[in-house]
Amino acid sequence: MKRSHVVALVMIVGLSLGAQAPFDQTFPPDVAAPQRFRTNRTSYSAIMDVLRPSRPRATQAMLDQLKTLPLESLYGALGDYRTNYARGFISTRPRDRIVGRALTMRFLPPRPDVSRAAQTLAQEGDWDRRYYARAAEEAQPGDVVVAELGGADGHNLFGAMAATGIRLRGVAGAVIDGGSRDLAELQGDDFKGFPVFAKFFHVMPTAWIGVEYNTPVRIGSVTVLPGDVVVGEDEGVLFFPPELLETVVKTARETEDREAYERKIMLMKKYRFRDIYPLSPALRQQYDQEKKQ
Repeated sequence: MKRSHVVALVMIVGLSLGAQAPFDQTFPPDVAAPQRFRTNRTSYSAIMDVLRPSRPRATQAMLDQLKTLPLESLYGALGDYRTNYARGFISTRPRDRIVGRALTMRFLPPRPDVSRAAQTLAQEGDWDRRYYARAAEEAQPGDVVVAELGGADGHNLFGAMAATGIRLRGVAGAVIDGGSRDLAELQGDDFKGFPVFAKFFHVMPTAWIGVEYNTPVRIGSVTVLPGDVVVGEDEGVLFFPPELLETVVKTARETEDREAYERKIMLMKKYRFRDIYPLSPALRQQYDQEKKQ
């Protein structure tokens, strides 16, 4: 190949890739936090700062619509958010459903310097360093405490005393990627309507340190954002953005209506199973016509 051809080829490749920026590994310094910024009651999250305008607050009336729809139908309506399903929990109220908005908190194993920093922030912000105590003072009705606590190898969030304080705030329950104390008490009548989903139960007192309040957390292999809709039963827990709530309810109801029709015609013993589930084009047309009547 002639040298002129090589030069031309290099120029074409360079143009197609765009101009190469100079190698420079210097960056402007980070902006210092404004005064009292670190004592915001909600820990700052750049991710949430971007997403917040698109995330409406799920009202109780909207959440109530989720209390009777099967978890499977809700799961089927989640589209790209079907992966936001966490399992492996033990529930204090078997067969009870948990529904609400995620109030998230993240904990780390203790070390002296982190403990000192957490205590300093608590004093500056006038909150309790124990995040379960913060929830007992600050949580809103319809919230669900969602705590990242190290999973099956992690630590306890609270016991019956803290759970009582949180329940009295109107909180719908807790999902803990970690443990809890006082299983027998949490199973008692005083905690009806307040299921606790945890990876384990243990007698040890709480010791891990709350480091982020109401920011994105990891529950198992799932990312949960503050304000996410939480729906859980014995088999697992779903988390999804509040802006999807109306669509999820509508789609899940449509699934339930269609499956009720499929069961009805199945009991007639008139059609093959393969034509019923899913509905064949002819039966689907018949179903759509009946819905209009």
